[in-house]
Amino acid sequence: MTATTPSRAAVDAALSRVMDPELDESITEMGFVEGVEIKGGAVTVLFRLPTYWCSPNFAFLMVEDIHAALRPVPGVTQVDVTLLDHLYAQEITDAVRDGRSFADAIGEDLAGDSLDEVRRTFEDKAFQRRQEAVLLDLKRQGMSDADIVAATLGDFDGFTFEDADAKTRAPLYRELLLHKGLAKRANDPAFVTLEGAPIPPDGLWGHLQTLRQVRINMEFGGALCRGLKTHRYKEATRQDGKLTLVDFLPEASVREPQS
Repeated sequence: MTATTPSRAAVDAALSRVMDPELDESITEMGFVEGVEIKGGAVTVLFRLPTYWCSPNFAFLMVEDIHAALRPVPGVTQVDVTLLDHLYAQEITDAVRDGRSFADAIGEDLAGDSLDEVRRTFEDKAFQRRQEAVLLDLKRQGMSDADIVAATLGDFDGFTFEDADAKTRAPLYRELLLHKGLAKRANDPAFVTLEGAPIPPDGLWGHLQTLRQVRINMEFGGALCRGLKTHRYKEATRQDGKLTLVDFLPEASVREPQS
């Protein structure tokens, strides 16, 4: 039986579903994937965050999630994710590859809160951000507050979303709604609080204000990350009269990302 080589499209699609846990944005949209190489069933990913000192636990989670996203891709037999230009680059790269814990990577004294707790915290924020995008789109379409809060999971599956952000986040919201056990059956409410409590019609405006604060904080973090990533580069030389960008870190400037 001939082994199947994973397609680049399938690998890219899997990577696009890996989210920065703090920002709830795709790592590909954020520009964190520096390169991808496919040789037979082996997939190598070069991964770089905006700064050398980005939070090690966030870095560990994302490297771990890349491994988890790529393993089920048809034809993938081996995954190698290399974290570049980070203060714990080698430790995190090796620990995730070997199936060891975050504490093993950087030491018990520095590990802090458990990664499970960190993941739950950001999962909650992602749930709220995704819910807000969907709720706002339904309100723009003219649905009443009473109809929105009365919507079931079955109703949700029949909705058509118009706003680009809502289109992207609606399936992600549904995924988290089920994952967190907040809805299981078609007649379960589609919109509840993080604690699973119903949202009264006259309480939807206040609920949206809470969600708005979560989104603003996450958007600020995303803008900061994009800005730091952009300014990590500098105009350095001209080739054929055109400016080229060279990374501030000398080692990184000589790497050739694979495509």
